[in-house]
Amino acid sequence: MKKIPYYPGCSIKGTGLAYEESLKATLKVLGGELDEIEDWNCCGATAYMATDKLRAIALAGRNLAMAEEKGAEDLMVPCNACYLVLNKTRKQMAEDPEVAEQVGEAMKKAGLSYKGKTNVKHPLEIFLNDFGLDLIKEKTVKPLKGMKIAPYYGCQIVRPYSFFDDQHDPTSMDRILKTLGAEVVDYPYKTRCCGGSQTGTLPEIGLDLVHMLLKEAQDRGADAISVVCPLCQFNLDGYQDMVQAKFGLKPMPILYLTQFMAMAFGCKEKEAALNRGIVPAKCLMRKEKAHV
Repeated sequence: MKKIPYYPGCSIKGTGLAYEESLKATLKVLGGELDEIEDWNCCGATAYMATDKLRAIALAGRNLAMAEEKGAEDLMVPCNACYLVLNKTRKQMAEDPEVAEQVGEAMKKAGLSYKGKTNVKHPLEIFLNDFGLDLIKEKTVKPLKGMKIAPYYGCQIVRPYSFFDDQHDPTSMDRILKTLGAEVVDYPYKTRCCGGSQTGTLPEIGLDLVHMLLKEAQDRGADAISVVCPLCQFNLDGYQDMVQAKFGLKPMPILYLTQFMAMAFGCKEKEAALNRGIVPAKCLMRKEKAHV
């Protein structure tokens, strides 16, 4: 079993628990196992870096230093915001000697050091490059035939960086979903923002952005949306009652890619965390059973 150094981030231990549960189930089938770094802390999210850059880098950098101490060459980071923050931290530490020195001194006081040796990787990159589509196809025992899925990447895993996919038209999730047997819906809004925290701070704007994404997917015939970010999933799933009341859209399941993978790999419903969504995944499960 291949151990994969893993930084979960805060959301995955709370509102995004379905992501972690289905990620564990999926990796087990592929021959992988999460190896969570000990005593990790919040990455600061994207807002903290705009408030206090130096402290934000030190906060996020502590996680990278602990991963290095563990000997991790690569660190899996499933949350899009955490993925962006940790990569920004690596870049700042590598390119700004003054920041690197100040943060380095702070880490010394905590008994840590940072040398920039650990790469930050998203599960999409690991699924494609470390495991590969051939293995994913081999492990698919219940192809997702009959399911029309819109792949939604969110705005942070390919911008401003694009380490493993195209910034404007990413295809990594599309390719995985096709390998699982699903029909991938052409979804031009795949990298539009879901509103992030604006659903809580500027609700009218946030709700409009959520509506835009849901409506586009439904207009294109999608049965569900596949996501890879806890905040994106929370916004698109959790605000559908308000979207329905204001705009009249029908409910649509919002599942993590790893939940679709777990379904196709024949994992049990609980392992795939299909019981955790606000909008039930039962209609998708009926489609799956109808094509077995």
